[in-house]
Formats: sequence, structure tokens, C-alpha cells
Amino acid sequence: MGVDDRWKGYHETDPGPLGNLLTKVADLPGGQVLVGAADALVDWGRKCSIWPLTFGLACCAIEMMSTGASRYDIDRFGSGVFRPSPRHADVMLVAGTITYKMAPRVRRLYEQMPAPKWVIAYGNCACSGGPFNTYSVVQGMDEIAPVDVYIPGCPPRPEALLYGLMKLQDKIMAESLTRKGVPVLEPVRDRQGA
Repeated sequence: MGVDDRWKGYHETDPGPLGNLLTKVADLPGGQVLVGAADALVDWGRKCSIWPLTFGLACCAIEMMSTGASRYDIDRFGSGVFRPSPRHADVMLVAGTITYKMAPRVRRLYEQMPAPKWVIAYGNCACSGGPFNTYSVVQGMDEIAPVDVYIPGCPPRPEALLYGLMKLQDKIMAESLTRKGVPVLEPVRDRQGA
């Protein structure tokens, strides 16, 4: 059995890591060519290389950092290198309490990210304001930018972040090549309307 025979048999029975992205294996002169949907292939590439922009504002950021350590190994999901610049990130990972004074800066970072972009609210404070129901605290990241995945907890375990990343990967695979319905963002206002 030659190398070409093993390759052909492998793809006829198990497409491997590309899973259902491949539509068929075509025999062309000069060898075999994998044929698949370009949209699905691009989404698969995006799913496997999520580059997070971290915005750690409080204690949840410590748990977020531990997810990058060897015990939990966030690199398995293509998200191991946290980006220092919003222009190099796909997903904004917000962990901690957001004040109204900080909200315009968070919005600006979100707007600087290239499309398609996603947001994960990590921890109770980022999801809903947490225990801080005061005039100076934003009651959830969704008041600033659209949130794709909520990960509640005070603080959430690293496994919860990994599960949230898997849910975001599922969402990325379900979307088309161009993201539809990106909402127009309004200015962030505090509770007094200023």
C-alpha cells in the first residue's frame, strides 16, 4: 500500500480535523484535490485562531490569566496569545467592573477592532454589574457593545472560559463569511443621562 493509497483511504473514511468542511475528494490529473466550501473553510480558520484582546479590570482577570497557563492550556483553541492592541484582535474579553468613566474607553477599543469581532463578558461584573448597583457602575457590558457570550461567576472558573470559547467557536461556524446585522452603537450615558 503506497502513500497515495493510504491518503485516499483516509479521506474516504475520515476527513480528519476539517470534518464536514470538505465536500469531496476529487481525482484530477496530477493527484487528488480537496474540494470544500470557501465560506466554511474561512469560518473554520477563524474558529481555530481567535485572538483575544484582554480587558481585565478586577479579580476575574486573575482567573482569566490562569486559563493561559499550562494546566488549562487555552492554546488548544487558538487563543493563547493575548493581544495588546485592538487592531490585532478578534474577540474582546472583558473581565471585571466597568465604570461610566471607563465605558467610553472600552467602547473606543471595541470600535478599533477589525470586523468580524466578538465580545465575551467574563464574570458577574461584566455580565450585569455584579454586586455594584451604584450610580457609577455600568450594569453590564451589553450597555457598551453587543455581547456574544456571557460567562457568569464571581469569579468564573477557567473551565468556564474554555466552555465560553467553545460556544463562541460554535457561533463563528454558524455565521456566514460576512457578519450580518452589526448594530449601530449609541453613546454611553450614565444613569443621569449625561
